[in-house]
Amino acid sequence: MGSVLVFGASGQLGQCLAHVARERSMTDLVFLPEAQANILDPAGLQGLFAQYQPSYVINCAAYTAVDKAEDEVDLARNVNRDGAGNLSRLCAQHNSILIHISTDFVFAGTGNQPLVETDETAPISVYGLTKLEGEQAVAEFTSRYFVLRTSWLYSEYAGNFVKTMLKLGRERDELRVIWDQLGTPTYAIDLAGCILSIIASGNQQFGTYHYSNEGVTSWYDFATAIFELSRTTVKTIPIRTAEYPTKATRPAYSVMDKTKAKTQLGVAIPHWQESLRVCISRLMATEA
Repeated sequence: MGSVLVFGASGQLGQCLAHVARERSMTDLVFLPEAQANILDPAGLQGLFAQYQPSYVINCAAYTAVDKAEDEVDLARNVNRDGAGNLSRLCAQHNSILIHISTDFVFAGTGNQPLVETDETAPISVYGLTKLEGEQAVAEFTSRYFVLRTSWLYSEYAGNFVKTMLKLGRERDELRVIWDQLGTPTYAIDLAGCILSIIASGNQQFGTYHYSNEGVTSWYDFATAIFELSRTTVKTIPIRTAEYPTKATRPAYSVMDKTKAKTQLGVAIPHWQESLRVCISRLMATEA
């Protein structure tokens, strides 16, 4: 197998890929510094592909500031759509397989049944729209791709909901957390493991897949579990979405069905509570 180029290497998922690659002694991954690996620079990308001749490309680079995207539409679209398209074109030219990360935000979230890959997409935010456009750009330029839609990503690395709750839980007596948005937290270490398993297996059942942890919860119950596992004493108050207005609208229900990933990719997916327990224990060990 040739090299594996990782774009967005300094972000949360990029750092988790490095962590899991070390655990699995996978030495073919090339974690490119952001200055060298600008997905909006086609000429620079062409040089990287020529230099490394990658068998796989993992695109973790994205514009993920959901609320800011409502004002920075062009920037979000440049990164999430055009950057994905640039990588897809080059993957087709160099016969590389692209693994592209997308999101549950491509759905409206107005239903009440777990979402399958073929359900109608109808994003309700600029972020969701530009990520959907990125998926479409990937499929337009190459047929050798895996699009992995994920949700509520957290880990020991970078900024995320779990680390924010732990910080606020230490600083405040009470926290108000939304209870009427339902989804599934995803431990980014688990997602990284899924990505590297796809590569290690040589699986070529290309297409779009859903990957989150198992189960369903609300942000309120997720926060409560974080505080219980970390033994953080803070009062949590459930509130409705309407009581916490944000510039971008979030899906109310974005639980994803993972049957396709489990059957076609052969991955085992832990329950979100099990993975949260692992993450919290690692975070507490680093603080000890």
